[in-house]
Amino acid sequence: MRQAYETGRESVRAARERQRERAAIRAEEPAPGYLAPVPRRLDPPAEAGSTTSRDDSDVPKALRIAAAWSWRLIVIGVVGWALLRFMGAVRIVIVPLLVALLLAALLAPAVGWLLRARFPRTLATALVLISGLAAVVGTLTLVVNQFIIGLPDLSVRAAAGIGQIQDWLRDGPLGLSDGQLNRYVEAGQNWINENSQTLTTGALSTAGTVVEVLTGTLLVLFATFFFLRDGDRIWRFLVGMLPAAARWRADDAGRASWLTLVAYVRATVLVAFIDAVGIGVALVLFDVPFAFPLAALVFLGAFIPIVGATLSGAVAVLVALVDSGWVTALAILGAVIVVQQVEGNVLQPWIMGRAVALHPLPVVLAVTAGVVLDGIVGALVAVPLIAVLNTAVRRLAQRPPEPAAPVPDAVVVRSTPP
Repeated sequence: MRQAYETGRESVRAARERQRERAAIRAEEPAPGYLAPVPRRLDPPAEAGSTTSRDDSDVPKALRIAAAWSWRLIVIGVVGWALLRFMGAVRIVIVPLLVALLLAALLAPAVGWLLRARFPRTLATALVLISGLAAVVGTLTLVVNQFIIGLPDLSVRAAAGIGQIQDWLRDGPLGLSDGQLNRYVEAGQNWINENSQTLTTGALSTAGTVVEVLTGTLLVLFATFFFLRDGDRIWRFLVGMLPAAARWRADDAGRASWLTLVAYVRATVLVAFIDAVGIGVALVLFDVPFAFPLAALVFLGAFIPIVGATLSGAVAVLVALVDSGWVTALAILGAVIVVQQVEGNVLQPWIMGRAVALHPLPVVLAVTAGVVLDGIVGALVAVPLIAVLNTAVRRLAQRPPEPAAPVPDAVVVRSTPP
């Protein structure tokens, strides 16, 4: 009985306390029609977390965002300019390393085949590198020998072709007189005489770069050998220098980029070989001299997208014009156009695949920028660099996979061997 009495008194006290709280709240509420005073703020509130003063808050938000983007872009531009200056200063090292990367990507599958055949890694790398070097030297030797053998005949035909051009200028629709032709020839000779010093200086400068070419060639061979033999160890060392949180994603992006580079180089070699065979067959059918050297030139030119194949094809058309006349030249021009159309519309989309597919606009821009920055080497390296960066950025932009949720112990089914 006493316990029930105490419980009832406690409930009564709680009810009275709640009534007092409600009465106090009603007393603090303003009367109907009465507006409570709004506390005055001395400073306007900040519009964004980065706005810490009244001066910043008075600037329009769009202008603040534009200014923030502007100074960041200026910093990136200054860093890029400094990086380009540094790369230009050590060009003799950077260019051979880039060429060595391309050669390593080309020869890596052959090294992999020998490794799967249980060859030692050093022996497999040496065999592949020596075989590739022998193939390049043999091809260049054959090309040079054919040029040396056929150059006298081509010179005679070129002189005859120039005579035909002079006859056409004299008897054709232009109707130039002998005096006008002689004046044009003399003007050309005077230009050569006036610029002979410049041409001689350029030749001496070119001769002075022989040492640099030899040094770069040796560095290419040396770097290619170690890229093929120790490439995985070198990459693990570079990734190990990054922060631990970024190592996995950097390693994934780097390996995907390497596969892209290998696919690009192999596809480019195949497309270049098909181009060289197609144009070479046309040169043989029309009995144009230097068929093999011109086909080799087409093969090398195809490594420079869009521009290289066009220039090498133009050389073939010019040789056909000088040697066999304009009918054969038109036929060779048609063959070059057909081969390039098949390359651009069939071979490139089919062989390259989606892994290294790039829109023609960035390809043209990359080749142009490469030519401006570093001539032929820049044009050669520009497109694979864009393809590798495209793959790397796409991999880094992907969201990392969600970690799998741990399975409760109660759900795990443990089986004991019979």
